[in-house]
Amino acid sequence: MDSVKLSDQTQVSLPIKNIVAIISAIVVAVWTYFGIVERLNRLETNEKLMAQDLLKKAEQTPKNQEMYMLIEYQAKSIDKHSKQLEENVHTKVLISQLEKKVDKLEKELDLLRGK
Repeated sequence: MDSVKLSDQTQVSLPIKNIVAIISAIVVAVWTYFGIVERLNRLETNEKLMAQDLLKKAEQTPKNQEMYMLIEYQAKSIDKHSKQLEENVHTKVLISQLEKKVDKLEKELDLLRGK
């Protein structure tokens, strides 16, 4: 077997289309790599910006606290008025029943007076 000796003087002959294909593959690989790196950088930046926005929105300002207190007060008021309304409905039913009894008693009284 012949041993191959390589040095900086060794000449290699390749067809042009193979050299162009190798260079094209390298260019596509480098372009893809930098595209992926750019996309990752954009996603990381968007995540950081979104996290900062969420932190800002999560801060309670005095106006927000005041609104929450007003909402809480209104909710309690609505509950109180709902209970009163329910009681009034029951009272109305009782009053209508009592009116019927009074009408019946008046009729009986009129009958007794008529005798």
